[in-house]
Amino acid sequence: MAFLETRALTAFYGDFQALFGVDIALEAGETIAIIGANGAGKTTLLRSITGILTNEPGQVVFEGAAIGAARPPDILAHGIAMVPEGRRLFPSLTVEENLLIGNYGRKVAGIWSLDSIYALFPVLKERRHSPATALSGGQQQMVAIGRALMSNPRVLLCDEISLGLAPVVIRDIYAAFPRIQQSGASIVVVEQDIGQALKVANRVYCMMEGRVTLSGTPADLSREAIHNAYFGTA
Repeated sequence: MAFLETRALTAFYGDFQALFGVDIALEAGETIAIIGANGAGKTTLLRSITGILTNEPGQVVFEGAAIGAARPPDILAHGIAMVPEGRRLFPSLTVEENLLIGNYGRKVAGIWSLDSIYALFPVLKERRHSPATALSGGQQQMVAIGRALMSNPRVLLCDEISLGLAPVVIRDIYAAFPRIQQSGASIVVVEQDIGQALKVANRVYCMMEGRVTLSGTPADLSREAIHNAYFGTA
């Protein structure tokens, strides 16, 4: 049994079906990447795992427990935290206040604290008293990642963390991933950037129109196979 898995996961927005029988598995200590074009269902998958979208209990399983119908605070209490697309920082709060909110719903002993977040992203310590939205896009993304890490998660879900950022900034953000993995967290990365996904992931799932169209290790997946699964071409 996988550490975290979805089993024939379906998801709906009203009458619109967004996911069709999605099966993914995350093993303890690994990083998986979910790739696909806009509208493929990647964010919906993360919303289902985190309880933002409610599913049948057995469609999401964490350490053998069916959590598909659990509420977001209960999912966080299990140790599953998300870095949302668009960062979603609190504009009225400082950098440090945004970070401190991260352990509000899950206060457990672990490696991550303000000091360790500042060691991971030193620029945040320099700007800790600044309004979070006064930072650059890349620095705001660091705050969003740090906020999620403050809960000392066992699973970190990252939704499009490179979107809209310059390549040098993306490099700096992904450079933090080995340290995050060393802390014991397993990681799910949703990415449109195929090259970046292949660099960081142990395994890759490609989605299109709410279905998994390809999965495997980066070494086993040819660029042609990924292209066909990504765009639906033969």
